[in-house]
Amino acid sequence: MSDLPRKAVTRTAKLAALPIGFAGRATWGIGKRIGGRSAEIVGRELQQRTAEQLFKVLGELKGGAMKFGQALSVFESALPEEVAGPYRATLTKLQEAAPPMPTHTVHTVLEERLGEKWRELFEEFEDKPSAAASIGQVHRGVWHDGREVAVKVQYPGAGDALLSDLNQLGRFARLLGPLIPGMDIKPLISELRDRVSEELDYGLEAQAQSAHAEEFADDPDVVVPGVVHQCDQVLVTEWMDGTPLAEVISKGSQDQRDRAGQLLARFLFSGPARTGLLHADPHPGNFRLLPDGEGGWRLGVLDFGTVDRLPGGLPEPIGRSLRMTLDGEAMGVYQLLRAEGFVKESIELEPEAVLDYLLPIIEPAQVESFTFTRAWMRNQAARIADPRSPAHQLGRQLNLPPSYLLIHRVTLSTIGVLCQLGAAVRLRDELEAWVPGFAAEDGGEEEGAGDEDSGVEPAAEA
Repeated sequence: MSDLPRKAVTRTAKLAALPIGFAGRATWGIGKRIGGRSAEIVGRELQQRTAEQLFKVLGELKGGAMKFGQALSVFESALPEEVAGPYRATLTKLQEAAPPMPTHTVHTVLEERLGEKWRELFEEFEDKPSAAASIGQVHRGVWHDGREVAVKVQYPGAGDALLSDLNQLGRFARLLGPLIPGMDIKPLISELRDRVSEELDYGLEAQAQSAHAEEFADDPDVVVPGVVHQCDQVLVTEWMDGTPLAEVISKGSQDQRDRAGQLLARFLFSGPARTGLLHADPHPGNFRLLPDGEGGWRLGVLDFGTVDRLPGGLPEPIGRSLRMTLDGEAMGVYQLLRAEGFVKESIELEPEAVLDYLLPIIEPAQVESFTFTRAWMRNQAARIADPRSPAHQLGRQLNLPPSYLLIHRVTLSTIGVLCQLGAAVRLRDELEAWVPGFAAEDGGEEEGAGDEDSGVEPAAEA
C-alpha cells in the first residue's frame, strides 16, 4: 500500500476530478430525462453514482477527505433505501479502515518521537495496523509493564493533507449538497477545518481521554481506555476489544442494537454533565460493544481527538427549549430561540409555525421509548429539504449560533447512528437525567436515568 499522499498536486488532482465527474453525470442525467425517464428516478441514479465515486476517492486519500467522509457517512440513513443500499458497505469500510502507511514510515515516526530504543518500551509491537483513521493509524502492542495497548501513530504530513483536502472540498461543497437532503455541507466542512489544529494535537486528545477514563472508571455502562503514554505524533492507550458498532449495525441482534443505542444516547448527554467535555466524533468506528460479564453489554468509546469544551455541561437553554416545545409553549420557545440567536432580530416568525417545525424533530422525546429508523430519518430529511414545504421555508430563516454548531452536528450524527442501528431508545429518560433545564420542575426522585440497574446518579443539576 502507498503512503499517505502528501504532495498537494496529487491530492488536489484526485479531489478536483470529483466535480468533473459530477458534471459529467449531470449531463448524462439531462440526456436520460430527455429520453423520457422521470426526474426522480434519474435523480436517485445520479445520487448513487456520485456517492460511489465520492467515497472511493475519500477512502483512498485519508486526511481531511476521509474525515469528511466519516462525518457524512453517519447521515446515510437520510438517503432513499434504493440509493443508500448499494454503497452502505463502502461507508462501513470507510468508518473502519483505510490503506495503511508503510512499516518503515511507522518505525521512523516511533524512533523520532520515542527514541532510538523505542522497541524497549514494548514487550510486543505489531507492525500490521489494526485500524486506520483520517490522520493516523493504530497498532496493537504490549507495553513494557505487560498491559495490552493501542499505539496511535500520526501520518507524517497529516496536517497539511487535512487542510488541503478540506479547502479543496470547500470549493465545490455546493455540488455535494444533493448527497444528504436537508444538510448544508459548507458549514460542516468549515467546522472540520477550524478544528484541524486540535485534532492534530495528541496532547489535547490525551487530556480529554484521561478526563473521561477517570470519570467513567467505575461506570457500569461506559468504558473508556486509559492513557498510557503520549508525545508528539504518538498516543499510547489501553487496548480495548469488543464488537465494532459498524458490525452491530450490519448484523447485531435487536437486543444488542437497543442496548448500544441506549448507551450511545446516555454517553452523548451524560458526558458533558460529568466531564465538561462533549465527544464530538460520533461515527460507528469510534464505539465498541463489550460484554459486561453478567450477560449484558457496555459501550466502549474511542478517539477523543475532537471535543467541545462545555464546563457547565450542555447549555441550559437546550433543555429548557426542548421541555417547552414538548409542553406546547409556542411563545416561550420562540422568545428563547430569539434570545439565544436562533432567530435574528431582523426576522419575524409566527411562534406556532416554529413549534410546528420543531415538534416532528423532537418526536423521540415525546414518548417513553422511540424506535429510530431509517424511514423516520428519511422523512425528516425530506420534510426539511423540500423547497415547497413550509418546514423548508421556515428552516431557511433560522440561524445557528456558532456556540451551538458542534453540539448540533454531534446530536444529528448521533441520531444518524441510532437510525442505522434501528434502536429502541428511552431518550426522554436520558434528557431528564442529564440535560440542564429539561426535567420538569416537579420531577422528584422518580425521574431517574436509563436502565434501573445503571448505578449512576443522575446529574441534571450539573
